[in-house]
Amino acid sequence: MDFDPEIYNAIPHRPPFLWVDAIISFDSETIVTEKYIAKDLDFFKGHYPDHPIMPGVLLCEAVFQSGALFMAKMLQHPNPKRETGKHTPVLTRIKKAKFKREVKPGDTIRMHVTLDENIGNVWFFKGKVFVNNRIAVKVDFGCAVTDTDPG
Repeated sequence: MDFDPEIYNAIPHRPPFLWVDAIISFDSETIVTEKYIAKDLDFFKGHYPDHPIMPGVLLCEAVFQSGALFMAKMLQHPNPKRETGKHTPVLTRIKKAKFKREVKPGDTIRMHVTLDENIGNVWFFKGKVFVNNRIAVKVDFGCAVTDTDPG
């Protein structure tokens, strides 16, 4: 699969730990992304091998990476209250994770991440993962940006 350069330029994650294939939509409050869950991913061999399901922690990671993409896109837009430079998103909080539905090999997941609040370098989000148009995961989370300029 080809990888979207916009995603590569926005967040530091790379295969095999990149859990976003495409940005579907973006505005000042929400980002929607997608990921195809390939049938041959190594973890399926050991995570319930007789009934393979995607680990919930990786579903959460897909949401977190989508939030990082949201942050990166927002930081591209000039804002006099924000510092300039290269920023790296770091997960700082996970709350209220709820797992409602299994994600299986061959599924496509869609992540919806909505900004709840932004206070300085800290961003708070509400995230959902959908599979077959039904909620698989809900999670609230927070991220901070760290300045990675060498100076």
